[in-house]
Amino acid sequence: MRKSKKVYSGLDSLPHGMASTEITPGCVALEGGALRGVYTSGVLDALMEAGINFQCTVGISAGALTGINYVSGQIGRSAATSLRYARDTRFMGPKAYRRNKCIVGFDYIYNEINKAYPLDKKRFFDPARRFVAVATNCRTGEPTYFDRDTCSDIFQAVKASSSIPYASKMTMIDGDPYLDGGCSVKVPYAWALEQGYEKVVVIRTLTADYRNRVTPRMYTDKVPLLMGLFYRKYPELLRKLMATEPRGNAEFEEMQRLHDEGRIFMICPSRDLGFDMVMRDMEKLGAIYYLGYEDGKAAIEPLRAYLAK
Repeated sequence: MRKSKKVYSGLDSLPHGMASTEITPGCVALEGGALRGVYTSGVLDALMEAGINFQCTVGISAGALTGINYVSGQIGRSAATSLRYARDTRFMGPKAYRRNKCIVGFDYIYNEINKAYPLDKKRFFDPARRFVAVATNCRTGEPTYFDRDTCSDIFQAVKASSSIPYASKMTMIDGDPYLDGGCSVKVPYAWALEQGYEKVVVIRTLTADYRNRVTPRMYTDKVPLLMGLFYRKYPELLRKLMATEPRGNAEFEEMQRLHDEGRIFMICPSRDLGFDMVMRDMEKLGAIYYLGYEDGKAAIEPLRAYLAK
């Protein structure tokens, strides 16, 4: 069997540069999906190259982590970090868990990786643009929307947003325990609409026709053994986790309806990405980045038409 390379072979030829400072009215909502987030990186790089820099960015899990680089205007930074470090277990895996109690190595990302690819913090914290990370409050089972400009620590909020159930311990923020935002909401498009944004763009990491497989178990009150062992002290979280698949499908149907009506604009993978959330084949990950990049470029003209309405 061919051994996967540790670093993507096309790393040095990735798109790069800085986005313009022009701000586009509206909000972009970013779905999670662990390393499927490299697709989102490609779409966002295409948007930045086209001068489309939304006023608000709201992301869940990998969407929040990727969104940081969109707000900082750094074309290629998100892709470069994933395509260089995805096979490093300090970035994602057992070493990350030992150091962070989280499957994603946030101390490594925020410290060591930041030395190689410095985040433009001045631009990221520019109040002209809004950044929001979504995490699930384990006591209430409801999503919390952490605004960069009002929360105590936005980087801790992004960690909470990416704390995948079972593979991560809860992240504490201001005395409350949090897990991945995807436990309570799959894509934060509804929040963007409720905030009054007239233009809402959704970037998904699953194809438009994807629906979760739903089984009869999901309509019973019987808590699965593993779920109960981990989260029996958090009954509201358990209720949310038990309803994940049907609730997600309802969101997907609603998003499609709103897209068809012209209320929101969705950009989805033009083909199935064909891998699990933690795949480490760097060449396949690179191909998925470029799929997002090409899908993003193909969406520019219809997106401009949507924004002009």
